[in-house]
Amino acid sequence: MPQISTFLTFNDQAEAAARFYTSVFPNSSITRISRYPDLGPQSPFKTASVMTVEFTLDGRPFTALNGGPQFAFSQGISIAVICDTQAQVDEYWGKFVAAGGTPVACGWITDHFGVSWQIDPKVLIDMVSHPDGETAAKAMRAMMTMVKIDSEGLIRAVGK
Repeated sequence: MPQISTFLTFNDQAEAAARFYTSVFPNSSITRISRYPDLGPQSPFKTASVMTVEFTLDGRPFTALNGGPQFAFSQGISIAVICDTQAQVDEYWGKFVAAGGTPVACGWITDHFGVSWQIDPKVLIDMVSHPDGETAAKAMRAMMTMVKIDSEGLIRAVGK
């Protein structure tokens, strides 16, 4: 079986991003840092500067690359963090905001590196995919009024 992992390309902040992410999530670590070899005088990369950082977030593999300024993130891709409790949502959201993250809407936040995250309670996922269409619609309508997702607000909106 092939290994599937997430690969994030930064301008020059791969190591800083990996260090931040591994500080936010439990059971996370940096597993390898590779450096650019001498690629000659025409290389856009400084010899021995960080090329890639391999790390895990709660056991899931990621690689961050310093690829240069032509790379930028967009909300077209995000990393979803599905939390068991509202306390976890609050904790992760708070860590991203404290580091300079920008809250967006509907549980999305863009971190200070430009990467988009979805910090959502499991109850949101369960409600918006509920087999009863009216329950799902009530949950969706409530979610769309929120920036950070509020589990109790969702429960009140759905009436269950």
